Amino acid sequence: MACSSSTDLAKKLCLDESLWANSGQWIKNARQSAAKRVEDQGLPKRRDEYWNYTRPDAFLQKELDFDVVSNQSFDIFSNNLSTVINYEDGVLKEKLLPVISGCSIESLQDAAKLDDHWAGAVYGVPEAAGQDPVKRSLAALNTATASQGLLLLVSGKVKNPIKISAVSNGSIDSTIHHIVKVEAGAEVTLIETGQYGARANVVLEVEVEKNGSFHHIRVQDGQQHNSLTHIFGRLGPNSTFKSFTLSVGGTITRNECILELVGDTSSATVAGACIGDDKFHHDDTVFVTHGAPNCESRQVFKKVLRDGAVGVFQGKILVKEGAQKTDGYQISQSLLLDDNCQFLAKPELEIYADDVVCSHGSTSGAIDEEALFYLRSRGVPKTKAIDLLTLSFIAESIEEVENSELADALLRYLTAFLEVR
Repeated sequence: MACSSSTDLAKKLCLDESLWANSGQWIKNARQSAAKRVEDQGLPKRRDEYWNYTRPDAFLQKELDFDVVSNQSFDIFSNNLSTVINYEDGVLKEKLLPVISGCSIESLQDAAKLDDHWAGAVYGVPEAAGQDPVKRSLAALNTATASQGLLLLVSGKVKNPIKISAVSNGSIDSTIHHIVKVEAGAEVTLIETGQYGARANVVLEVEVEKNGSFHHIRVQDGQQHNSLTHIFGRLGPNSTFKSFTLSVGGTITRNECILELVGDTSSATVAGACIGDDKFHHDDTVFVTHGAPNCESRQVFKKVLRDGAVGVFQGKILVKEGAQKTDGYQISQSLLLDDNCQFLAKPELEIYADDVVCSHGSTSGAIDEEALFYLRSRGVPKTKAIDLLTLSFIAESIEEVENSELADALLRYLTAFLEVR
């Protein structure tokens, strides 16, 4: 993943035809187009507006700058709730993927060998659209080079969640690209747990057609890992998109979510929570574009930091001309457990319609001393009292998860994590 310039990047990675020797025409076209985007844009630099708070070199340097700790993903959700697909060190482990009513599942590796595929209309398309107005060359790099990922074509209402369980055991760079197409009236829940590699570049592209629903839950429980993720979503009329991410470890994590609401009365929710300390650096960067009337979006983020940890939130709501009756909501809050950590927030609204309701807010503060005193005066040890207040603070973001069973599982996992932290 290391390159000194955009020219080097193109030569070493993107324009290496040997990567595509056995590829079908549909994906070869998409990869060549993405390679051109990378070459034209170059690599992100720290002086770039949306990289001011996070080191882009963490995802580009040749050598990992930490001692890799083997990570075993926690079994957060019971298997009877979901179909499980396993990745180890960035490689799909299943030789045969499950057959599910209402959804076809294929590997990118197998589909890439075909000359024609339904994913050709989606692969790289939302990512390319998401390059304007902010350039995201590392996502384009993923599109150009990824060989691992899943392709989900959802045609009905899938009863149980589909779970991707990822485990990383060593110093592995992984590049993963998932595609989800939710057809008209269909519905699916996708769960991701663990880490794909010691350093990972992951792209998830989602297209939700009319009256479709997509639910996404992600738990990042890495230890010494660097993780860069992008979600690109395109929402049709009366469609629903909901994504929630819980991060409880990792060294440098940057989660980007870029959504475009192009159909009337569509709805999008992006939420997240994280807990970290020491070298923990966690960046949520969200860009939601309202391009149609009567649409709603929510951004809800909570971060708990201590011992030098850094939290970043960059959230933008763009309302285009003609997107009347837009309802956009954005909140980011941090709980700082000592004076050595910091929370950096950059909320934005850009509105070109005159009949909208949009708001944003950001708060940062220490633990409530009165609440802490109240719990301790009733015999609760200080560390336990802090854990209870931390759980209460984060619980509000977990309420954004629509499935109550999954929300309860997240709360149980978070409670157990705090107890052994």
